[in-house]
Amino acid sequence: MVMQVDLSRVIEQVGKDKGIDKKIIIDAIESALLAAAKKRYGIEKEIEAHFNVEMGEIELFEFRTVVDKVQDPNLEVSIKDAHKYDPEAEVGDEIGIKLDSTGFGRIAAQAAKQVIIQKVRDAERDIIYSEFVQRKGEVINGIVRRYERGNLVVDLGRTEAFMPKREQIPTEVYRAGDRVSAFLLDVQQSGRGPLIILSRAHPDFLRKLFEIEVPEVLEGIVTIKAAARDPGFRAKIAVYSTDSDVDPVGACVGMRGSRVQNVVAELRGEKIDIIPWVEEPARFVCNALAPAEVAKVLLDEEHKSMEVIVPDNQLSLAIGKRGQNVRLAAQISGWKIDIVSETKVRERQDIAIKTLTKVPGVTDTMALSLYQHGYSKVSELANTLPEELLKVPGFTSMENVERIIGEANRVALLPPAPPEEIAKVAPTVDEPAVVVTETTEVQESTVPESSPSTAVDAEDITKLDGVGEKTAAKLRDAGFPDIQSIANSSVEELAEKCGLTPKKAEGLINQAKSFETTEKQ
Repeated sequence: MVMQVDLSRVIEQVGKDKGIDKKIIIDAIESALLAAAKKRYGIEKEIEAHFNVEMGEIELFEFRTVVDKVQDPNLEVSIKDAHKYDPEAEVGDEIGIKLDSTGFGRIAAQAAKQVIIQKVRDAERDIIYSEFVQRKGEVINGIVRRYERGNLVVDLGRTEAFMPKREQIPTEVYRAGDRVSAFLLDVQQSGRGPLIILSRAHPDFLRKLFEIEVPEVLEGIVTIKAAARDPGFRAKIAVYSTDSDVDPVGACVGMRGSRVQNVVAELRGEKIDIIPWVEEPARFVCNALAPAEVAKVLLDEEHKSMEVIVPDNQLSLAIGKRGQNVRLAAQISGWKIDIVSETKVRERQDIAIKTLTKVPGVTDTMALSLYQHGYSKVSELANTLPEELLKVPGFTSMENVERIIGEANRVALLPPAPPEEIAKVAPTVDEPAVVVTETTEVQESTVPESSPSTAVDAEDITKLDGVGEKTAAKLRDAGFPDIQSIANSSVEELAEKCGLTPKKAEGLINQAKSFETTEKQ
């Protein structure tokens, strides 16, 4: 009886210590004892194990079918023997015969112990999974334990979590014992237990930090509409207030910048731009490109892209270091953004007007009107419909429109003009047109579609004066493998990527262009 009382106490104590339902522990003990009984009496027997709550013990029962003549003694019992256990038993009944559960021996006890341990471990895993899956999306704290193949292992108390390398801020390094706050990104079940994934690089971590620091965000008065990050360097959040009396930007900044500075401190110096959210895409992108000033925005809603025209002195500011500013603006707005300078636009306009006025009957004014409506090439004019061209100011009659389209088709079939003629209106130094999409890819195009092709066989850059093997290696590493790539670059781009002075970069570009012109001749 002492052992029976002890079993009840053990079940009670384990349940409290591990936070596990007693039923799970009882099921584990029943399964363990059943496995031991099967090993002792044979797997072919019908045996069941039940926990007797009143007596505090596990009882084993062997079930047999009552028959007149026994053919299988493992599953059947004669009516005569059945009456020893149950006087009212009849043929066809199933009776349970209690087995002796003592003396299973060391092996049986060890097997029972292993089953119990495994059941308890599985129950603990399920409890941990249930606890953390409900906290998904929260900021949690832990202690750094170690690095495993670049992944950070964080102790959360009852279990460990992992912060993959891609979810870490590149500028941060931790030591064992450091405290760390992170965003609970995901919780997954695995064969080794719950897999808890943390992140400090995710944009939602930034959102949650502002929820903690700004009561208006937590209460829903101020909403963070979008967030974009270059983890460890710069971030942008777009905020909106549902209360006209509450300034969303001011609320997030706080008195003397106290609130935003707390977030910056947690992110260890990551710069944060807080911008007001507006529904109109053009205005929102202008806000997102701050502090750069925007002169004009041209939208293409069908392809969800826009061309942003900025003053020449604002081009570098709008693009940002390594394209960071425009890349984050594209991420936060979800639009493809093409940044061009006013000078670039004027040059492109001049080329388009000169090209379009080659069509007989198209004046400079008409060419300008065509350009403003999206026509920049003779081929585009030749392939348009008369009804579409009538919508352009200056084209008033169907007869005139059909004649101009006909002339455009004729001019489009003529051989191209000599490069020297087109070069008269081509810019002497091209500026980069930076195209950034929401996938944060940065592409650079320095030659307008309407400008002449300067494609020649790739020439070794060491043919340029003053370029030795060392300088050539630096240029190739920066993405300028041949003379053509240098000729097509801008002074600003070449200087920044290769660490050259603007004067030297300009000299190399002029040399490259002269070299290509000479090669063609």
